[in-house]
Amino acid sequence: MQFDARIDGKLIHCRITSDRDLKAPVFCFSCMAPVTVVEGGTRIAATGGYAEVALPDLLAGQPHDVTLRHENPEFAPANRAWLPLGAYLRTQDGPLDLPALPDGVRPERRDTVAADWPRVCPRPTRAVAAADHLIATSFAAPASEPLSAADDLAARVGLGPFLSKDGARLSVELDETLPPEAYRLTVTPEGAKLRHGDRAGALHGAVTLLTMARTHDGHIPCGEIEDAPRFGWRGQHLDCARHFYSVDTILRLLDLMALLKLNRFHWHFADDEAFRLALDSLPELAKTHFRGEDELIPGVFGGGIRSGGSYSRADVARVVARAAELGIEVMPEIEVPAHALALARVYPGTRDPEDTGTERSVQGYAANVMNPAMTESWRVWHAMVDEIAGLFPFDVIHLGCDELPDGTWQGSPAARRLMDDEGLDTTDDLQGWTINRLARRVAEHGKTPAAWEEAARGQTGIENGAILFSWTGQGPGLDAARAGYKVVMTPAQHVYLDMAHTADPEDWGANWAAFVALEDTVTWDPVPGDEPALADNIIGVQGTFWSEFTTRDDQIEAMLMPRLLGVATMAWQDRGSADPALLPRLAAAYQPILAAMGWQSA
Repeated sequence: MQFDARIDGKLIHCRITSDRDLKAPVFCFSCMAPVTVVEGGTRIAATGGYAEVALPDLLAGQPHDVTLRHENPEFAPANRAWLPLGAYLRTQDGPLDLPALPDGVRPERRDTVAADWPRVCPRPTRAVAAADHLIATSFAAPASEPLSAADDLAARVGLGPFLSKDGARLSVELDETLPPEAYRLTVTPEGAKLRHGDRAGALHGAVTLLTMARTHDGHIPCGEIEDAPRFGWRGQHLDCARHFYSVDTILRLLDLMALLKLNRFHWHFADDEAFRLALDSLPELAKTHFRGEDELIPGVFGGGIRSGGSYSRADVARVVARAAELGIEVMPEIEVPAHALALARVYPGTRDPEDTGTERSVQGYAANVMNPAMTESWRVWHAMVDEIAGLFPFDVIHLGCDELPDGTWQGSPAARRLMDDEGLDTTDDLQGWTINRLARRVAEHGKTPAAWEEAARGQTGIENGAILFSWTGQGPGLDAARAGYKVVMTPAQHVYLDMAHTADPEDWGANWAAFVALEDTVTWDPVPGDEPALADNIIGVQGTFWSEFTTRDDQIEAMLMPRLLGVATMAWQDRGSADPALLPRLAAAYQPILAAMGWQSA
């Protein structure tokens, strides 16, 4: 079988050459957004960007062309990620895989000199160089749990050993005058001294020393470093609903995060396409774990003939344990009330059977919102919150609450009655009422609710001390901070790492928010200079990765790196200290570390 596709303006040209005669096959594939057929076949089914196109009989060796375009006439394919993914032919003899198209980021060649001392990201708060070097790749130090954690990290990522009996002398001293996560590091030709105020500070100092031993090729420049983070929340999000990542991949990501002093992993395992976490209280969720041919959800977002998986309780425990060792908290996210296509199909009682609405989500899905007027919705939501609260020790649970389709519930008599009973006027009012009620359930477990920026809408918006995540830009986050919410900044224009690096059609990624080059990740400030008081409510910065076009785990690597250096910089360094021109040089300095990890970089 041969398969090729190319972009031509707003059109996608596909060519299929079969190695055998096929009678009336169906071309099945997924694009970034809903598509229609211009010529070469007839679309017979669609779910979001997934489409099935009936073809004429194919003769062996005779190419057949199909031309597609997006349903939205304003959409034009941006790059290769917008071509058909997970393509196959449904035939009388069963499904036949079509060859995958070339995928992933094509690394950009940059002849960049590595940064000057200290070659570590994020850059320390204060660094004073001194003459001479400490020649060392490992260190001899008294027994210490955080140093042992750093040694284990070094061994896993190929940078070890960090600790050895024959290494350079390293003394470690507790200094309770230092703020949380802070450390002081002094390097002389005779050895190094690390002072820390808590476990996190000791681990951060060890990571800095480990990093410099590798980025300076065993010749660590002498000097003094004083360091502490600007924000307590320094995160990275991973969408495991659109693509199922192995636990080992998640653990590798946690290791990379620790090397960059990131301390929050946002585990997005629930969305339209799947609810990946296996819950004892809701065994029917297993129906969502795989998608593709004859599954509940077809091969949307490159799912192909069959793909997916789920995370068990043991998997959760493994991820949480590794994260704890690295000083990282794991925040789970469920999606309420939208982004629930699979859930609504598993639990049809969460939809009003009399609903006449025709709303569609931005991904092109119909009927992807659960209805708060239905008792079944609350049974499912409460069961999720109750069980997840016991699985994750972190005191924050994210409830989703983004991208509610326009007109949702307006065609539902049950929802209209609920709105009348509660004195609610708009869809936003009903969503706010819903998310606030569920947030109370979270609070009953002693947890803090979190949600995307839309949860602030409506008559009251979410309460219960909720944390909001600002994603469409900084504006909604600033508004939320002014209103008294705690806010994590994750603006798509700067830290959505699923965005393509460039406008080159040979690149890879989304582009609805922006093309995000390495330097773009630091050309902003989470707190406006003219509103310094908002610093009390803006508690962090977080990178985000959505997996709409990811079909293999390794495709995330060059999307995240080196741009994750920019996320770490904005989350740690003081205002005004981020230098866009320095990032490429830091990226060059980190190449030996990434090479040791086997982590691809753009």
